[in-house]
Amino acid sequence: MTPAQGDLGAILLAGGRASRVDGAAKPLFDVGGRTLLTAAVSAATDAAARPITVVAPVLDETLPVAWVREDPPFTGPAAAVVAALASWAEEEEEDPTWTLLLACDLPGVGAAVKRLVDDIPLLPSDTDGVCLADASSRPQWLIGAYRTHALRAAASALPDDGRDAPVRALLDDLAIAVVTAPDDLTRDVDTWEDLEEARRRAEHAPEEPS
Repeated sequence: MTPAQGDLGAILLAGGRASRVDGAAKPLFDVGGRTLLTAAVSAATDAAARPITVVAPVLDETLPVAWVREDPPFTGPAAAVVAALASWAEEEEEDPTWTLLLACDLPGVGAAVKRLVDDIPLLPSDTDGVCLADASSRPQWLIGAYRTHALRAAASALPDDGRDAPVRALLDDLAIAVVTAPDDLTRDVDTWEDLEEARRRAEHAPEEPS
């Protein structure tokens, strides 16, 4: 049993400096015929997430999402989450039970979100969330699903609205299940070489059934 509609929201982080790709807008990189940002939004939409908030300057006006910025810009993922949750408090009558927290540089984001959503019903009631880990068992905090009330409480405890704090500072005190997943689900695009590899993989990937 997966989360019911209204039980899941999504915060997508797409506003980093991307210094390892010369400041290019990584979320707009095309992999397999669509941008990484579009893939992340599609994965959240397919999971019936609502609201879907992208923390970044407006990169694609056609996407059915809300856009917010951390204040000031480029102050890190924790500040981005704080800004997104603040926008929900202003716009939404009630928080979703769960929040997907996703970086927008993941070629395998569709399969990653499906894995997270499938794992949510298996979590003990005292668990605050689940995130995927790479093959070395290193947690990938920005491929996760977290109880929104726990995420909001952690965000409110951060000094300076999370400015310049790592995402680990936001999640460190939460009880999070870490699930090792295949590299295809956790591999991100950090460098130009990563991008070329992602495009090669997409080119040779088997077509999904219609």
